[in-house]
Order: sequence, then C-alpha cells, then structure tokens
Amino acid sequence: MRYAFAETAETMAAFVDAWHAGRVTRAEWTHGAHVAVCAWHAVGRDPEATFVSMKAGILEFARACGIVHTPTSGYHETLTRFWTLVIVAHVQASGATSRWDAVRVALDRFGEDRDLPRRYYSFDVVGDVRARAEWVPPDRTVDGLPEAVSASCQACA
Repeated sequence: MRYAFAETAETMAAFVDAWHAGRVTRAEWTHGAHVAVCAWHAVGRDPEATFVSMKAGILEFARACGIVHTPTSGYHETLTRFWTLVIVAHVQASGATSRWDAVRVALDRFGEDRDLPRRYYSFDVVGDVRARAEWVPPDRTVDGLPEAVSASCQACA
C-alpha cells in the first residue's frame, strides 16, 4: 500500500508536524496515519510514554476537527492503548532505530490491518461503551500477540 504522507522521511515528518499543529483533516487521519504517527512516537519511548503522547495528540486532533466525544463516538481509550502496545512492541522487536524505519515497519505490518483488535476481543470492542471510556484488556489469547503486549495489557488493567 502506498501512503502519500509516508512517501519519504521528510513527508512523514511534515505530516506529524501538521498533525500536532491541528492541520490534518479527518479524511487524512486514516488507520494508516494512526499507525504511522504512533510508530513515529514509539522510537526511544516506552509504551506508556507513547500512549500518553498519542492520546493527547488524538484528543487535540479531535478538538481541531470539531469532533464531539460521546459514549458512542469520538476518542476510544481501549483502541488507542491496544494499538500503542502492539505498535511499540513491533517497532522494538524490529530493531528500528530511526523514526522513519519505525514508520515503514509498522505500516508494512499494520497499515491495512484495522481489524486486528477484533481478533483479541470476544465482544465488539469498537462499539463497546465501556471500552471507549476506559482501558479493557484483550480477553482472547491468540497466537501472534507479542509477549510484551500481553504483559503490558495485564499491567495496564
């Protein structure tokens, strides 16, 4: 898959800057964009620091776009933390040392895999009101969830 925002290290850096400045549109803020920005922030950070950065950025993005948070729409705590844990673990396991390398390995693996959380939850995690409001750890064990993610999921509970 080709991502215009991640064609080069320079276009990715510009996209991250635009995201932080509130200049990314809703149409541009795709699943792939979420993955790439998370990977960008994961380099040299632990999962919690990456999560804090992503949550703050997503909430600011939503504010800039006029997105209203309700029990059924807007920011989703569980998906943000789940994806952060998965992406940080993948970036660390890949050995990526630069932000650009992290973005490329994360997009290659997760850029089009928006349904990954559904394999780790026995319920509709996307639509679940509680999961939107607070962290709900995965309740399914599926081969392939990195051990670091499993351990982090339990630590966050």
